[in-house]
Amino acid sequence: MTNSPAPNHSRPLDSRLPARLRVLGLAAIISACVMDLLDSTVVQLAAPSIRGEIGGSEASLQWMTAGYTMAMAVALLVGGRLGDMFGRRRVMLVGIAGFTAASLLCALAWSPESLIGARVLQGAFGATMLPQTFGLMRELFPPSEMAKVWGVFGPVMGLSALLGPILSGVVIDADILGTGWRAIFLLNLPVGLFALITGARCLPKSAATLRGARLDLGGIVFAAVGIFLLVFPLVQGRELGWPLWAKASLALSLPVLAAFGLHQVRRKRAARVTLVEPSVFKKRPYTFGAIVAVAFTAAMGGTMLILSLLMQVGLGFSPLRASLSTLPWALGTVIGTIVSGQLMARFGRRLLHVGLAVMATGLLALLAVFEIAGTGINSWHFVLPTLLGGIGMGQVFGPLFDIITAGVDDREVGSASGILQSVQQVGMSLGIAVLGTIFFGLAETGPVADAESHRRAFLDAASATGLITIGLLALAFVLAFLLPKKARAQQAPESAPVETRELVDA
Repeated sequence: MTNSPAPNHSRPLDSRLPARLRVLGLAAIISACVMDLLDSTVVQLAAPSIRGEIGGSEASLQWMTAGYTMAMAVALLVGGRLGDMFGRRRVMLVGIAGFTAASLLCALAWSPESLIGARVLQGAFGATMLPQTFGLMRELFPPSEMAKVWGVFGPVMGLSALLGPILSGVVIDADILGTGWRAIFLLNLPVGLFALITGARCLPKSAATLRGARLDLGGIVFAAVGIFLLVFPLVQGRELGWPLWAKASLALSLPVLAAFGLHQVRRKRAARVTLVEPSVFKKRPYTFGAIVAVAFTAAMGGTMLILSLLMQVGLGFSPLRASLSTLPWALGTVIGTIVSGQLMARFGRRLLHVGLAVMATGLLALLAVFEIAGTGINSWHFVLPTLLGGIGMGQVFGPLFDIITAGVDDREVGSASGILQSVQQVGMSLGIAVLGTIFFGLAETGPVADAESHRRAFLDAASATGLITIGLLALAFVLAFLLPKKARAQQAPESAPVETRELVDA
């Protein structure tokens, strides 16, 4: 992250490994990343099935995803620094082993609390793996081969992030050996073991660049406590009747997060290792860009959760039917990402405005469908609005981080991108917590409501939260005018977006 050594663009020694071993090393890296990306989204669609078996409150459904993203937001600030201190390969293998073990704990969960705890472990170990990924890829392959590597890696990552809910629905419906929802976590075991065994044999033994440095434990505590104080009352507050402690927690989160920033500034002035580079926040476009990222990812995370809950809990769709009903959104995101990749160099910031407008239009179309189709809504009604929303989301997601980081110095890129990754996870947690809380509050119908009233209440709740989501997109649209007009100049590999190579040189 911060205080990173200058990038070394020389041919890595491990590129002399036999081609077969280098390909296997890449397969181990891809396998680890696929596990993380799939598990960041599979629970959203599986949540109703999980609740049906092990119980839990409405807040617990939100925590099953929010706990994962919250832990990742904090741990991403630490993961890159651990690679500096102990070597990327060692930290990557620890992350894979921990993530696989946490997946097994998820599959064996006997209560909502045990599952949420295991999900937090998953998020923490996932954030340990990810910052090592791109440095290891550069050590495995010479610069002349990185374009081909990225041609494989990029599409696989994009599809993995989008197919999580769909895979979840298919696996739950198949009910493999009677495991139901537990199979979505058990699938990680063979993948994790492959990544661990293959990685131990084929990944390069990278040297620690900050051997003997001391981790900023104080910064970790400030960040973890601040984020927890912010997210916890948002998830639990409504269910508990908004007690005084919940309001106090929200109020206290801001000074704690401010104390984290002050702590980083003081360590930087004392020439000590920090978790982030404080100087990036002196650049106004970057600061506004972080707010845009929060608004966009909050809208994205909240929308996907609410669509899943509406379809399954409100409309009675099966997990498989719900997953297939969201397939157009996934396809649209792929289309939007491909389009933005082709046009980013030419249109820059304008792509963000077009994407945000298209995504908002898709959501408006969905609200119109809710009103016109009413309680007779079916899967086909979702196709065009969600396809349009997905195209818009993909257009934004592709160039967003490259544009936000265009105004930071080269020495700040690693830290700036790492901060944005954490901000993205915080935004996702906030979207799930806030929009989920509003949705559940509006969808309450009471125990005597008939099926028609139940469906109508959920559709009305989805419409109200949809308007809030559109408001978040509108905020991002306005603030995007304050971002740099062009994306940051691409670096090896030339087509790799910043958000998926945030810590190449950490």
